[in-house]
Amino acid sequence: MLRFLVRRTLGALVILLIVSMVTYALFFAIPADPARLYCGKTCTPENLALIRHDMGFDHSWPVQYWNWLSTIFTGGTFNGVHCGAPCFGYSFDKKELVGGILADRFPTTLSLTVGSAVIFLVFGIGTGMLAAHKQGKAADKIASSFSLLASSMQIYVAGPLALWVLCYSTDLLDLPTYVPFTEDPIGWAGGLLVPWIVLSLIWTANYTRMTRSSMVEQLSEDYVRTARAKGMSGTSVFMRYAWRGAMGTIVTVFGIDLGVLLGGAIITETTFSLHGLGQLAIQSFNDSDLSLLVGVTVVAATLIVFFNIIVDAAYALIDPRIRLA
Repeated sequence: MLRFLVRRTLGALVILLIVSMVTYALFFAIPADPARLYCGKTCTPENLALIRHDMGFDHSWPVQYWNWLSTIFTGGTFNGVHCGAPCFGYSFDKKELVGGILADRFPTTLSLTVGSAVIFLVFGIGTGMLAAHKQGKAADKIASSFSLLASSMQIYVAGPLALWVLCYSTDLLDLPTYVPFTEDPIGWAGGLLVPWIVLSLIWTANYTRMTRSSMVEQLSEDYVRTARAKGMSGTSVFMRYAWRGAMGTIVTVFGIDLGVLLGGAIITETTFSLHGLGQLAIQSFNDSDLSLLVGVTVVAATLIVFFNIIVDAAYALIDPRIRLA
């Protein structure tokens, strides 16, 4: 297990290095000049050159990338502000350290992810198990129809519709907003309830279909038929064997989905005007803020890679037939 984790960690570092390098290279393919945007309409060549020097844009992109990479381990000073290691650079547009901006935005994304994940896991897996247990019956047909209908919906359609029905027309729920959990737990849940409902509705449908198909597949396996032939009850076979066998697929997909959501649900945060990592990524791209854009990208990639490692390591615990080499 230790050798596996070390090997995967080293591979993850290589992936993150490539992701950050590609992001840097693609940024310089954008025709916009960030230094000129910051300089303003009355910019003189002297001021433009000074701004480019302060931002480090007077070097080639490999040199800029190396300077950024080195500050992660050594830290640096930007505009008189010291940034200790690990340092992700300085946002000249926001006049703040990138690490501080990411730390301010991450709680919103974390709250959105945790709340919606709890809802769609409970209802998605529960409905999928019910559909598999009642295969071919009315409950199965209703669950399958619901999952097909809900999975075809998109957040940019369901989001405004939910806002109109739940907030503007009926005033049943408050408009989406983020309140720190430590300040007001009730306000925290109430402000994120509408995004949770919309996000979990779509993801519940996906997990319903996935759980049902995995359970049906496991119920047709030889070891399940053997357990039934030995006289075990249907409920015991269903929960002890079929459910455990189906967990591998569910955990795999959930690990990837969790990393993606924690990296920033761009469409959801934009639809509901939530200031999380997803909206920050769009904003940094529109503002041509290289340091902030790379910081958001690296954080998102790190979360996705990290949860993939966790999922791989969990396989041996979920299914005894799997051994990590």
